[in-house]
Amino acid sequence: MIDFISDLLSSGFGFSTDVLDTRKIDSNIALLRQQEWFKKIYESNQYYSLLIGNREVRAYLQSNFRVKRMIRNEKAQAKFLLLLNKELKI
Repeated sequence: MIDFISDLLSSGFGFSTDVLDTRKIDSNIALLRQQEWFKKIYESNQYYSLLIGNREVRAYLQSNFRVKRMIRNEKAQAKFLLLLNKELKI
């Protein structure tokens, strides 16, 4: 419950500490790697580099709420893929 409130405050209201929690992000990536749709993303060189080094993508993956929603919801998966593609074009 505390994670949800923390995620909501940091992402929903524009509040940001500018500090990424690497352990939390890596844990969330490990959860996502159990999903077939994410395995394809993770194994792609271009997307992998975003997952490892892009601040926007890592901040997105820091949210337990978003990650759990992606696991359950195809629309959330599509939204994440849009973010990845947007970041690739930079």
